[in-house]
Amino acid sequence: MKVCMNALLGAVLLVLFFAGYGWSEDRVLKMSTTTSTQSSGLLDILLPEFKKDSGIKIKVIAKGTGAAIRDGKDGNVDVIFVHAKDRETAFVADGFGTARFPVMYNDFVLLGPAEDPAGIKGIKDVAMALGKIAKAKEMFVSRGDDSGTHTKEQALWAASGVDLMEVSQTIIKKGKESKVSLKRPANSDTWYVSIGQGMGKVITYADEKQAYTLADRGTYIKYKFGRNPAIALDVLNEGDANLANPYGIIPVNPKKHPHVQYEMAMEFVDWITGERGQKLIADYRLEGKQLFYPQSNRR
Repeated sequence: MKVCMNALLGAVLLVLFFAGYGWSEDRVLKMSTTTSTQSSGLLDILLPEFKKDSGIKIKVIAKGTGAAIRDGKDGNVDVIFVHAKDRETAFVADGFGTARFPVMYNDFVLLGPAEDPAGIKGIKDVAMALGKIAKAKEMFVSRGDDSGTHTKEQALWAASGVDLMEVSQTIIKKGKESKVSLKRPANSDTWYVSIGQGMGKVITYADEKQAYTLADRGTYIKYKFGRNPAIALDVLNEGDANLANPYGIIPVNPKKHPHVQYEMAMEFVDWITGERGQKLIADYRLEGKQLFYPQSNRR
């Protein structure tokens, strides 16, 4: 009888072990987010702490905001964390997301070489600064990847008064080709370079070429003060209200895609917009410089 009881107990423990193992394996949340949240190093701080608090591991797919939003529309992920507010609002309005939750903000900055051949340093109006770059035909490096930064850049070029043309460009992400439509300055082949890459690679390329580019401040700080060797580009234009860069998080709507893990997505939303996540965002610094500012309306 004792042998039978021991055998039964062992079987029960084995079942519980594998049940527990299966539960932990299932606690994985898929999130599409921007390359800036990854390149800035912020996710390296947030995600391990969230896993400690919740037991949920987040699988990150970092790409441009446009591609991240498409992931949400296709139901490839459970949540998106991006920075193109008009497109985020449309994503929710079209029923693909349940709601947009503000998380944090920083700003965009216009970078360039210290020599500043276009003479834009000190100009407060970013659209005017871009107009001067175009007039001088100095090299400008664009992400050209349908990201939030690229979306902002196109809006700023439109505000600059520079003639624009619409083109189609093929970008490659994780070995897959996709076509994006974009607007760029007309007759700019000799000075405007669109490389279809993430923020870190664009900053690095612009630094190598001593060119101008638009970047989010968080990634710039990471590459200027958090890497060795550091980039040499300087911030030449900042502070314009048009350079505001808010980030939002949106759970994918289970009514559109019943397979998404909505409850887990909301656990992450509640955590990152709550006191714990917001404090981690506020405290994240490189060389004493703050990269992001918490913006949750739940604080």
